[in-house]
Amino acid sequence: MAAKTEGRVLAQNRKARHDFFIEETFEAGMALKGTEIKAIRAGRVNIKDSFAKVDNGEMFLHNAHISPYEQGNQFNHDPLRTRKLLLHRREINKLIGKSQEPGYSVIPLKVYIKRGVAKVLIGVARGKKKYDKRQALKEKDAKREMDRAVRRQMKGE
Repeated sequence: MAAKTEGRVLAQNRKARHDFFIEETFEAGMALKGTEIKAIRAGRVNIKDSFAKVDNGEMFLHNAHISPYEQGNQFNHDPLRTRKLLLHRREINKLIGKSQEPGYSVIPLKVYIKRGVAKVLIGVARGKKKYDKRQALKEKDAKREMDRAVRRQMKGE
């Protein structure tokens, strides 16, 4: 069930695609408090070291940093608080099954606004070995070289 991200992408976890093989993705809403949505809309969110985990049949996002809103005064939120992810029961059950397998984890890939609501794209990921990362970099460099050669060929003609 691949989710399409339409809307404004506010944060991306680029390192995730380098460190993991993404098996499957899900779109989840976030239960936010007070000034968090204003800070997210301002682009003040970081999901680099965050992960999702199941507690008591509910999915939670850990270590996602949403900076305090500047105009929020005493009503500001805790930047690193654990946030509940809003998913359907069958999606949570699927994620529980996948994440319990050895070598798999659930990580956020993107945070974006879709129809005025903050969404997070989470992925079931399997860790890459060092040689997998090197192979991916070689493929990326080879593709870049081929694209350059094609562009040079098109310019020359």
